[in-house]
Formats: sequence, structure tokens, C-alpha cells
Amino acid sequence: MIQIEKLRKVYRGRGREVTAVDGVDLTVAEGEVFGVLGRSGAGKSTLLRCVNLLERPDEGRVVIGGRDLLALRGGELRRARQGIGMIHQHFGLLGSRTVAGNVAFPLEVMGVPRAERAKRVAELLELVGLTEHAGAYPARISGGQKQRVGIARALAGRPRVLLSDEATSSLDPETTASILALLRDLNRRLGLTVLLITHEMDVVKRICDSAAVMRDGRFTESGPVPELLARPGSELARGLFPLPPAEPRDGSTLIEVTFTGGATGEPFVSALARKYSVDVNILGGAVETVGGERVGRLQLELPGDPPQNAAQLAFLRESGLAVEIKNPDREDAR
Repeated sequence: MIQIEKLRKVYRGRGREVTAVDGVDLTVAEGEVFGVLGRSGAGKSTLLRCVNLLERPDEGRVVIGGRDLLALRGGELRRARQGIGMIHQHFGLLGSRTVAGNVAFPLEVMGVPRAERAKRVAELLELVGLTEHAGAYPARISGGQKQRVGIARALAGRPRVLLSDEATSSLDPETTASILALLRDLNRRLGLTVLLITHEMDVVKRICDSAAVMRDGRFTESGPVPELLARPGSELARGLFPLPPAEPRDGSTLIEVTFTGGATGEPFVSALARKYSVDVNILGGAVETVGGERVGRLQLELPGDPPQNAAQLAFLRESGLAVEIKNPDREDAR
């Protein structure tokens, strides 16, 4: 549904250049929820604005639904952009309009007749749970309700693609959870393809099928969330499951183990201890539900240097676990 190729965006001014997006490739499948995770200044928002051409990239291709947006002009481009909804961080509602009036605004711009417009607004408000607030003004509703208005407005033109720019960053945890649940529900019910940017790990944990970690305008890793979590050394896994800092003691092997799916119910630590008659020291761990699947990480210490634990490490990997050796002089961190 969304295909980004070699995207590059450079800002120039006062004798200097800042490369906000640096050769990014991105594929979002139809019906997928894809999250781009990164800190402030990583280039996430610029990437999102390039997808709907609010910012025109300097290089690359932006293909949505098989159409290269950069090849379109005038009315063709406007019509193509109507198929892309956008949710903003700070809501962007018109204070002089009611909830219904805000949702109706893009329909007015598109020239939708009044009767059809009223019917569509009623459908959208019911969809996001705001029917009883149709006549309220933005100043009289909560932050979560304002974001629901923003979501309804973004869906007014029946888009196939929904872009979310830090949609939950200004909301409290309970409201954030409700908005993420709504987005996931809309994704499934309407078949929406969702591309969202965030700095919050919880967003990726709750609703994303795939994700990318962005830093300095580039992706450092990208792929389906379960694959990233199972990849040794994954930034996403470290962020979702932070483990306490630890240093391997002399004559020991420090490892971090990631387990997903069926492996979360297997007693692999006790099986390892019995099979090799070793004392396994558990230094830290966490188990969470990510995308409806149980995922966990453990930090373990084994007696003996890494070469002495070759059989034990092989046993863990053959059990379907991702194993990363944390000894500084390790030769094999796969």
C-alpha cells in the first residue's frame, strides 16, 4: 500500500544544511499498522509529512496504492491526497466550530452536498463514540475526545491510508490506551493501512504489526515486530524490555535471551540447568504481551567463559530462543 524508496529531505538556510530524512526505504503492507519509533529530532515527522507531500522530498519515490505521488500535479494530486487521512498531535480543531462542524469541514472543502455531509458526519461520530457531543465546542471536551474528533475528521473522505503524527503524546496513559484501541479497531473494521510515528514504546507494544527505529534521519532497524524482538541486539527489544545494567564476572558468561510465542511457556532455564548440571543465575527479566503475543527477555549468567558454554548456548538457540552474549570479548553474539 505504501512504498517509500530512497527518500531524502534536506533543509537549507543560513548557510547550512540539515538532512532530516536520509535515504529511507519503507514498505507498509495493505491493512498493516506500521510504527516509526525515535526520539525528538530523529526525522520522524518530516518522513510522515513527505508521505502525503506536505513536505516535498528532494529525492526518492512515494508510492501509495500503486501511484507515485511525486509524479502527480494539480487536481490529480489533490484527489490522491484525499485518500490519505492525517491525525495531528495537537488536534488542530477549529474552536469556532462544533464537534460536528469540525468533522464536516473536510467534506465541505471536497464539495460534498449538505444532506450527504450530515449523514457522513453522523456515521463518523458514532464510529468514534462521540454522537452525544456533536453540538459541543472543542473548549468543552476532553483531550481524548478532541483526538477522537481529529480521527473522525481524518476519516471523512474514506481514506485507505491513515497517518498519525504522535497522536497520543499529549494524553494521559488511560486515554492513550483508549485511543490506541480505537485506532486498532478502525484498522481492522475499515481495512485501514496505518503509518504512525511515536516516541512511546507502549504504542508499538499495543498496536503495531511492524516497526522501524529511526535515528539521525535513517532507519537503524525495520521489520515485523516479532522478528525484531527475536533479533539479537535489537534496539526495539531493549526498549520494550529494559534490563538492569550488568557486567559479566570473571569466569562467567552473561547472556540476554529473548523468547516469543510458544517458547514463553517452556521452562528452558530449568531444562538447561538439569541437562548440563549448571547453576543459572537470573539477573533480570520481563514478560509482556506485544501485538497479542507473549514476548519476554531474560538476563542470565552462566558459570564459565563463552567457549566453555558453547553447548549450553546451542541448546538455547535450538529451543527457539534469540541469544546475545554480553561479554565484551565475545566472538559470537548471534
